[in-house]
Amino acid sequence: MDSFKKGWFSEIGDMWPGMVQSIEVDSLLHETTSDFQQVQVLQTKHHGRMLVLDGVIQCTEFDEFSYQEMISFLPLCSHPRPEKVLIIGGGDGGVAREVVKHPAVREVVQCEIDAEVVNAAKKYLPTMSSGFSHPKLSLHIGDGFAFMGQHQGEFDVIITDSSDPDGPAEALFGENYFKLMKSALRAGGIVCSQGETVWTSLDLVYNMVNHCSKHFPNVSYAFTSVPTYPTGQIGFVLGSLDQDVNFTIPATVFTDEEKDKFELKYYNENVHRAAFALPTFVQKRLSSLLRKK
Repeated sequence: MDSFKKGWFSEIGDMWPGMVQSIEVDSLLHETTSDFQQVQVLQTKHHGRMLVLDGVIQCTEFDEFSYQEMISFLPLCSHPRPEKVLIIGGGDGGVAREVVKHPAVREVVQCEIDAEVVNAAKKYLPTMSSGFSHPKLSLHIGDGFAFMGQHQGEFDVIITDSSDPDGPAEALFGENYFKLMKSALRAGGIVCSQGETVWTSLDLVYNMVNHCSKHFPNVSYAFTSVPTYPTGQIGFVLGSLDQDVNFTIPATVFTDEEKDKFELKYYNENVHRAAFALPTFVQKRLSSLLRKK
């Protein structure tokens, strides 16, 4: 047991009882406490650099691309022309890095509440924070609720890259948030929110999908594999104002040349389709909500 105490970072949380994710660490590169949370960047032995917020792993250089690509391209490639995109959260910059790659996207607006996360990413996570310097992107530091309240009917796609529903991200999981996102969308708009894991948080997933279904006529749930997240899996709640959208069939399919140009490591059209194929126990729990109305 000493190996779990010396030279290892262990993620222990109430949301995944009885489980511990431990990553072997070389050094602590950065640590600060912002107005919202504790921010740490660690150098790990095998997973590159790792961002931790309030003791919870947010991303590692080893596998971050799976999450960033899927939360970005599932909604972007489901929309026929996602010209203007809003990112809520995503302070590490990874989602911005992916969103700006989509050829239809002309403008990306990002609203992150914690400047300390952005500052840490820019200094210690350059492979992710590269998105912040792209000319398509404008970054606003502030509250996402307030920002969307001031920007009604503006966006084709809204992507919420949030931490878990403890601390500053808690409000991003409630019904009022989905209602507010709807009001900030253009006709036919799509939302995609970080949707936790069905293995430890199926009740939370159900509640999120239920909240979304009250404001969007077309709702779906997808998931991806991220080894350094609890259970190795994380999901996404998607909603569209266009009830004719079929999330399982991408409206945009990248060519092999585009995939190489975009340096995609995980996302492709087949993974897109498969992401919506849910295990039976999840289907049974969500079946009454995952339908077009």
